[in-house]
Amino acid sequence: MSNAVKQPCPCGTGKHYEQCCGRWHQGSEYLQAPDAEHLMRSRYSAFVLQLPDYLLATWHPSTRPSELDLDDKFTKWIALSIHHALQHDDTHAEVSFTARYKQNGKAVRLQEVSQFLKEQERWFYVDGQFPD
Repeated sequence: MSNAVKQPCPCGTGKHYEQCCGRWHQGSEYLQAPDAEHLMRSRYSAFVLQLPDYLLATWHPSTRPSELDLDDKFTKWIALSIHHALQHDDTHAEVSFTARYKQNGKAVRLQEVSQFLKEQERWFYVDGQFPD
């Protein structure tokens, strides 16, 4: 991950990785994304950088898979666009986004409205719905 530190963050903010999602992925602010949008961005970056442990740690236990295999050399993540981030109350939020990637050279767009829950001062991804 050392090369990622000097690069722009994959989530698209324009900040350096270490000043953006990198601080949630490791170090003193590990797992401490302040809101659902930051958690969504850090999870996208974790997919790009193949950090399954981070993804599992930020997935709510009620919906979390037992394992996550990101070793897919045929998928290349391209960009993340956040459409809206709504905090419904102190512990519930949603983020609508589009993630673009190529799989086996074919362009794919993943659109999702994700649900997030805050428990014990930490935000977790719960699940998502795919709009028509």
